[in-house]
Amino acid sequence: MQVVLHTGLHATDSDRLFKTLLRNRDGFKASGVAVPGPGKYRQLISEMLNALGDARPAPGSRDILLDSILDDAADHVDRMILSHENLFSVPKIAFQGGMVYRKAEQRLRVLQEIFAGDSIEIFIGLRNPATFLPALLAATPLGTLSEVLHGLDPMQIRWSRLIARITEAVPGVPVTVWCDEDSPLVWGELVREFAGLEPTHPIIGAYSRMADITSQEGMTRFRAYLAEKPDLNEVQIRRVMVAFLDKYADASKVEHECDIPDWDADLVQDLTDQYEEDLFEIGRMPSVTLIAP
Repeated sequence: MQVVLHTGLHATDSDRLFKTLLRNRDGFKASGVAVPGPGKYRQLISEMLNALGDARPAPGSRDILLDSILDDAADHVDRMILSHENLFSVPKIAFQGGMVYRKAEQRLRVLQEIFAGDSIEIFIGLRNPATFLPALLAATPLGTLSEVLHGLDPMQIRWSRLIARITEAVPGVPVTVWCDEDSPLVWGELVREFAGLEPTHPIIGAYSRMADITSQEGMTRFRAYLAEKPDLNEVQIRRVMVAFLDKYADASKVEHECDIPDWDADLVQDLTDQYEEDLFEIGRMPSVTLIAP
């Protein structure tokens, strides 16, 4: 079985993505792809990982998980998608110890051992630290960003280092990453990659993230244009999306305010520039696929 682990990051539309996967669940079944409801496994996996720590999982752990996650049609499942943005940690301890998701390697190693006979893939959405940190703070009960960061300097955040740690911890496991900022343009492709389907496979909600930031008039015109041009390929559709977003995007829904005390425009720009350099490094990593527009 292929086991797809969607591990966040926090504040990267994880649940929105999972809801799109759930909307397509019935259409995926014919291809042997299962999208179990989160209530069947998120708490169970977290409790199992917390209880195990560095210990090895007991024989039969996989069977226990699958009995809880999959229904009677388990024998017909070739690919299972599990989405859990708190797999590495809950938001308030994301930087515990002054380190980015310090338990990521440990937890992935345990899951790799549990699913030792299966093929694991990891999917991680990334986000500019300049907007990620305020959003993460808002998702915690903490009052200040310094409490969240545990002494870590925001300029020290490199997602490439996290990805490198992951690839070293579970060598040979494919890792797929994308930028949350690009989600409106790559949403349909992303869902297909999760399900392991061909680029032409129809997806329900393929343009839902685009609709979030586009005026109603713009989306109406966009859908009408696609209806008139049914032979457009994915590259051509992407160009059309960019053109419509340039004209009809709602700026108030695209821009994110960085309302952190003591942050100025220069710091935000420095974080953004560093993020773009970091993405370039990630795109060059072996066994890592960066989905980009």
